[in-house]
Amino acid sequence: MKNLFANRVLNNESSDLDDIFKNSANPANISFAGGFPDATLFPENDLKQAYQTAIDTTGPAIFQYQSTQGLPALRQKLAQRMASHASVMTTADNVMLTQGGQQAIDLVAKLLLNRGDSMVVEGPTYMGALAAFDTYEPTYYEVPVDNHGMNIHQLRQTLQAHPEIKLIYTIPDFHNPTGTTLSAKRRQAMVALANQYDVMILEDSPYRDLRYSGKSVPAIKHYDTEGRVIFISSFSKILSPALRTGWIVADDEVMHALINLKSAIDVQSPNITLAAINAYLETHDIDDHVATINQAYRIKRDAMLKALDRYMPTNVQYTRPAGGFFIWVTLPTDIDATKLLNDVVLPQAHVAYVPAACQFASRQVENAFRLNFTSLTPETITTGIKRLGELLQKSTAVVPAPNLIPANQF
Repeated sequence: MKNLFANRVLNNESSDLDDIFKNSANPANISFAGGFPDATLFPENDLKQAYQTAIDTTGPAIFQYQSTQGLPALRQKLAQRMASHASVMTTADNVMLTQGGQQAIDLVAKLLLNRGDSMVVEGPTYMGALAAFDTYEPTYYEVPVDNHGMNIHQLRQTLQAHPEIKLIYTIPDFHNPTGTTLSAKRRQAMVALANQYDVMILEDSPYRDLRYSGKSVPAIKHYDTEGRVIFISSFSKILSPALRTGWIVADDEVMHALINLKSAIDVQSPNITLAAINAYLETHDIDDHVATINQAYRIKRDAMLKALDRYMPTNVQYTRPAGGFFIWVTLPTDIDATKLLNDVVLPQAHVAYVPAACQFASRQVENAFRLNFTSLTPETITTGIKRLGELLQKSTAVVPAPNLIPANQF
């Protein structure tokens, strides 16, 4: 039978996320791979009551078709939250609810990218975003990340060399996978460059509320004066990923186009879920819940950093994030983290992580990996890092130290 799949499917690599979920689900492994919240922190009873309240108070209309853009009352709450928590002044008309942040990324890619169009991604970046972008077959340009986020000096050089670039994708708050945060100065500079070179920015910020130390900085969208920044976020990390509810904030022209695209894809996000989230927000202070999970995640982060300090070889380096879900570990340059995982770490230590290669558009960087600290207990974290460190002591004993991530250049 002839091949009936479209080229976008044939050209797309298999999903690395599937392997991560498989390794994470294997009870024989201590998995630092999946970017999972701590399931014991989900507000299970409160969400159960919120669903019941939404059904009781809305009546039969809750089961009917609703608007593509999503429940107006929830969009209004999110517009208010954008002002108070991200310094972004917007309206409910400029907010659209999506089926998770992943759909938001896909919608923006569908809106902006033709085959071969040029875009900037961070190196490394979120592998799920790469999977979404790959479907539209763009030309990638990687800009490295250092301890203050995307390297703006390198971004400027890239835009100068490739003026055809249409889109910059960035995760500015507690970056996935490095855990770093883009400084306020760099956010302003990124917007200025986007204005200068006529480029859109996709600001992906699902971890923004998960800060364990330091002070928050305004969203990149705060500095947007020309409608170039599309902001997306999600309830997955602060309430539950099973809700599959995210949101997009965009200016009028972009929002109108995104609504049309979403209408063609799925008509609307599930109204019962949106109504339940709205009911939860009306009867609970989500900031109190976020404070609770931040306290728990701070303990977990500190446990992982303490274990890394104790058990890692001196020629292995790692980031020290102020929030989020992840720590980025850099090995000596001649060590392949994927081969190390498959040949040594999984079979001997029964520990899983996410190797670097699948987190770069170029797939050329191999000597690093991502660790997640939110899904496990501090005791399990310590045990897993001890096992991993003992193996790395043997594997990296005679290899010189690496550079963590590129040197800090503005």
